[in-house]
Amino acid sequence: MNTLDAHTWLTDHGDYLFRVARRQLHSDELAEDAVQETLLAALSAQARYAGDASPRTWLTGILKHKIVDLIRRNVREVEIPRDEDGEEAIDLLFVQDGHWAEPLRPWGNPHAEAELGQLRRVLDDCADRLKPVMAQVFSLREVAGMETEEICKELNITPTNCWVLLHRARLFMRQCLELNGFSKVGAV
Repeated sequence: MNTLDAHTWLTDHGDYLFRVARRQLHSDELAEDAVQETLLAALSAQARYAGDASPRTWLTGILKHKIVDLIRRNVREVEIPRDEDGEEAIDLLFVQDGHWAEPLRPWGNPHAEAELGQLRRVLDDCADRLKPVMAQVFSLREVAGMETEEICKELNITPTNCWVLLHRARLFMRQCLELNGFSKVGAV
């Protein structure tokens, strides 16, 4: 590989990498940072890329590590104001009556967030039970948003095979979700 491949990586895989990062980080800005860091890491590691996996698979592997790094960094980075001497000035966080100087972010709906978290866990568990090729097709179509033609090219399968695999994966996912308490909309 040569350095000209960086542009190709971005044009061929940038949107896919962004969608994967966005799904994990829930932020366009953080997803952009993760993709940028992935491409920079790939550039510096391209000499070690043996070609055993497709460039998309290789880049996705790097991206997963960058996502974890970003999450760790954001958890650790809590800004505490400092005074002129550089000392922590916790008092600046509060007004005289003891309330926060800046209001806290809204918490949203904790119940809805818990349900969404449960749905994500069940979805992941159901997806893990799919046969590998079905899981690949389902993920590429439903998560990454790839078109049938792109999926067929990536997995070297026919459009008919792709549609059958996708149909079976969707049926399985629906049944799995229903068995785990996520029934049809409007049903009690």
